[in-house]
Amino acid sequence: MQYINQFSNYRKLIAGIDTKVPLSNSRYSTAINFDNAATTPPLLPVLEEIIKFSPWYASVHRGAGYKSQYSSQLYEDARSIVADYVGANLTHHTVIFVKNTTEAINKLSNRLLSSYGDAVVLSTCMEHHSNDLPWRNKYQVDYIDIDQEGKLSIEDLQEKLRQYRGKVKLVTITGASNVTGYKNPIHEIAQLVHEYGAEILVDGAQLVPHAPVNMKSPDDPRHIDYLAFSGHKMYAPFGTGVLIGSKKAFKKGAPDYTGGGTVQLVTHQHIQWLDPPLKEEAGTQNVMGVVAMSKAIKILKDIGMEEIEDYERGLTAYTLKQLSRLPHLQLYVDRRHVHDRVSIIPFNIKDMPHDLVANILSQEAGIAVRSGCFCAHPYIQRLLNVPQDEMQKRIEDPTLPHPGVVRVSYGFYNTYQEIDILINTLHKILNNKKALIEKYQNNPHV
Repeated sequence: MQYINQFSNYRKLIAGIDTKVPLSNSRYSTAINFDNAATTPPLLPVLEEIIKFSPWYASVHRGAGYKSQYSSQLYEDARSIVADYVGANLTHHTVIFVKNTTEAINKLSNRLLSSYGDAVVLSTCMEHHSNDLPWRNKYQVDYIDIDQEGKLSIEDLQEKLRQYRGKVKLVTITGASNVTGYKNPIHEIAQLVHEYGAEILVDGAQLVPHAPVNMKSPDDPRHIDYLAFSGHKMYAPFGTGVLIGSKKAFKKGAPDYTGGGTVQLVTHQHIQWLDPPLKEEAGTQNVMGVVAMSKAIKILKDIGMEEIEDYERGLTAYTLKQLSRLPHLQLYVDRRHVHDRVSIIPFNIKDMPHDLVANILSQEAGIAVRSGCFCAHPYIQRLLNVPQDEMQKRIEDPTLPHPGVVRVSYGFYNTYQEIDILINTLHKILNNKKALIEKYQNNPHV
């Protein structure tokens, strides 16, 4: 109980924790945010840090004024804060600041072209589109399969590595699925991938905010070659993401974005690029976003990533136990084990559209969840066993409803009491299904 109370006290760190939202009956209820996999709310100390820094804000690098020098120092110090958080070594690694994980992966897909050429890239059947689409138009891409529970098949990865006989140069996997929350054994996969002479990228957008991550020394066969993640999923708004990789990978060749801040010297006949990471950060840098991320990392470390993971694991286990007792509710994850996942739970109610269920939860109880495919269409199609011919119909007629699920996702500030409200509301939906469908089906904003 003391452990639970400890995390209940952390709610005071969250901006807007007591915000009231309108319900369909014209009353107001305290908002419950179970959509943390999309974006987490900001931490109040992060906002305070931004306000504190604001009088000193200036452009970074090359400015002679004190404010510019101060801003530049904070910006560069942030690379060490990020590196320490995920076990990167700045002697070997470079920390590149970008807008988000999507930009990070696109950047890497562009930068590796010169060294990878026509290589094979292995993605997986459980990826977010951001770790699938950037590879498709540049490389030969194949997909590591999933098992019946939706978990990654290590056996299929081994088979594909053997099948391509050394042509695989990169295996790019999610650290934790944004659909099911399943964590992949990234270090086990890294060791296997390295044995075949390939590298590994981990999309850490869902993993880094919820569990301890260590890239490990490049001398360790289990090390992670590239890691990407986003500040907006770890309580730091203002649009900053991170790409971490070896300095060597970004040393040669032109950056994918060129312009101010990327060059050492330019004539009309010659370009001399800066060394990474600077040459990969074109234009005016997002100093505010970097300051926000640095502060958020410090707070998460103070709380303890192991403690955060353990607490959120408890929320997940409790929810799965309660949901498994509800009739006509389909869970799309293994309900027995929670050690190998982050706090994400997908489900559907029989004979109710996923978007309708999400809307009712909001309108009736102020509960924010997400519904749909979560930018992971192929994975959802597999989990729901949607035949290919059904998807072809939707390709030919985009007005047809898309398959999808309802997704609940937690942060360290969520509580068991909030989960009880969710369960009680789902009970009401199941007991009043017909009336609620009639109420909301044609009037989504009642």
